[in-house]
Amino acid sequence: MGTEIERKFRVRYDTWREQADAGTRFRQGYLVGSAKVSVRVRIEGQKANLNIKSATLRVTRSEYEYAIPRGEAEEMLDQLCEKPLIEKTRYRLTFAGVLWEVDVFAGDNEGLVVAEVELPSEDATFEVPPWAGEEVSHDKRYYNVCLVKHPYKDWTDRDQ
Repeated sequence: MGTEIERKFRVRYDTWREQADAGTRFRQGYLVGSAKVSVRVRIEGQKANLNIKSATLRVTRSEYEYAIPRGEAEEMLDQLCEKPLIEKTRYRLTFAGVLWEVDVFAGDNEGLVVAEVELPSEDATFEVPPWAGEEVSHDKRYYNVCLVKHPYKDWTDRDQ
């Protein structure tokens, strides 16, 4: 079984950009988003994947990912996925020896910036960068599958 152990944080400052790579554009959509599982199609730069992830609201979730032809991914995104699609640029950087990914959302989620760190275990220790703010790992609004149905542009408490 594939497992993802991930913590999410709001981003307070843009100082992370000084150490980040050039970024990779993402376009993703959901074929299924239920109480038990999400099934998404994602184009990340030039590659495409089908991803199946448990829909539990926890730091640790089951996750499976399979490469698919990019042309088929484009068709699924355009014809089969719920709208709006998730559009974002993901930047990668290392802070205190740990890889961080910062997602800068576009489209209906423009203005939202979230940092994620994948960990080897739930109790792994790591240093939170000064540009990272509130932890939102347990707030379902920040899960991409939820951003389709409730995009950031519609939040009434956007600046919290």
